[in-house]
Order: sequence, then structure tokens, then C-alpha cells
Amino acid sequence: MTLKEITFTINGQVQTLTIQPWRTLLEIIREDLQLTGTKEGCGQGECGSCTVIMDGKTVNSCLVPAVEADGKEIITIEGLSKGDTLHPIQQAFVEHSGMQCGFCTPGMIMSTKGLLDRNPNPNEAEIREGISGNFCRCTGYTKIIESIDAAARVMKKKD
Repeated sequence: MTLKEITFTINGQVQTLTIQPWRTLLEIIREDLQLTGTKEGCGQGECGSCTVIMDGKTVNSCLVPAVEADGKEIITIEGLSKGDTLHPIQQAFVEHSGMQCGFCTPGMIMSTKGLLDRNPNPNEAEIREGISGNFCRCTGYTKIIESIDAAARVMKKKD
């Protein structure tokens, strides 16, 4: 089978890979680039664990053919923090107990980033809608929603 060369920017770093055209973005993020914060939950785009931001929009990386990343800018959970300093969303999830086992947390945080980029001051209904594609098996969503609300308030103060 013919291999395909793709070049994209991930977390600020330009990457060029030669891949099989049937591979998913999730596979190359985890396997080729060893960025294991992005999780595979269902592999069918239903759980949100694999959420990343591609060209400013949240996507389920398990559904995106890796060849579609060619020329794009991608941000994973690893790309949010600056060294040892957590992004305000990550910090809010820590401070407000927005995670349990942590498996869904990277996808939740990336969906939150997409939401707050579009709507920096969401109400509870908008927060619920913004994370509606993300599934958490450990908890009710109260602490997650509180974390997102706290992050929005902190980020609003920094603007």
C-alpha cells in the first residue's frame, strides 16, 4: 500500500510523518508521537476521551483520518500547560475536583477549551451542552461543571 507523508503542527512543534493512509489521528498522536494524554475510549466518536483541537475546533481524533491533519494545527492536552504551569482550565479541574479516575479528563478539558474559546462566559446550560460529547463513568457532572465555571471566571479576569 502507498504511504502518505503529512506535515502538521502539534502543540507548537512541526511534525512530518510518513503513515499508512488508513490510520487515525489518535493513533499517530499516541503511537508515533508518544503523546499519551489523549485517550482512546470507545474508538467510535461517542465518548470524547480522544478530543483534541484541530485548527481551532474540537474533534474526536479517533474519527479523523490522520491524512486530514496535513497542514493543520493540533493542540492536545500536553499542549495546554506551559512547562510546569498548568493552563487555568487544568488548574480549575484540580482545585475543584473535576476528575475522578482521570481517564475522561483530558477530553473534558479539551472540550472545555473549545467551549471557552467560543464562549468565554457560558451559563450552566451552555457548559452542559459544551461537554455533551464527553462521557464520564465515575461521577455525576457537578464537579466538572463547577470546574469549568471556575476556569471561565479565572480566564475572564486574565483578559
